[in-house]
Amino acid sequence: MVKETKKDAKKDALEKNIGYTFKDATLLWHALRHSSYANEHHMLRQENNERLEYLGDAVLEMISSEFLFLTYPQKPEGELTKMRASLVCEVSLASFARKISLGDFLFLGKGEAATGGRERNSVLSDAFEALIGAIYLDGGFTSAKEFVMRTVLFEEKGKPLFCDSKTTLQEVVQGLHKGTLRYELVKAEGPDHAKIFTVNAYLGDTFLSQGVGSTKKAAEQQAANQALDALPCNKFN
Repeated sequence: MVKETKKDAKKDALEKNIGYTFKDATLLWHALRHSSYANEHHMLRQENNERLEYLGDAVLEMISSEFLFLTYPQKPEGELTKMRASLVCEVSLASFARKISLGDFLFLGKGEAATGGRERNSVLSDAFEALIGAIYLDGGFTSAKEFVMRTVLFEEKGKPLFCDSKTTLQEVVQGLHKGTLRYELVKAEGPDHAKIFTVNAYLGDTFLSQGVGSTKKAAEQQAANQALDALPCNKFN
């Protein structure tokens, strides 16, 4: 019996995480290939995952638009647009990518990997969209839709995800009557054109979670996301 290669093991592990088996593995490798890796290995520009990201973005927008349209029949176009924007924003997509440990499987250049690229929101969100594009090309729209429904629109137990984590967390806190939810800016680092904000979320005086983002609002959304992820662990009890 031929011993399974490291690449085969990597493919199997990621496919288990995403619940989809690729017929054409080259599409999967393409989706995982960051531009820094392609540049470092003197590959053609088309061989990084940016084109697949472009395709995946369009597929995701179609699927999420249909979902919101059918789920919220009373909401006007403007509200649906805001909900979709929140659902598919960089922070949200990076959060979904982390749930399938996508960062562990990415092909990054040495510099990008050394500076935290596997946890960077922009890298993760782009790779997540590229993965959607790859699934679409490999298995068609139905396969891509099933993947998005599992990872973006519904939680593991079939509960629909909310588009705005801050609003959702506020509603949860109000329902539990546990105190006042607030966000506190901890620090803002970096040059003006590339600032990184760190925000802590508190319930009264109790620390809940921390979020990081390219804007204060994005950091708050990530902090709220982290707090919501902790709910099954009875963090508010």
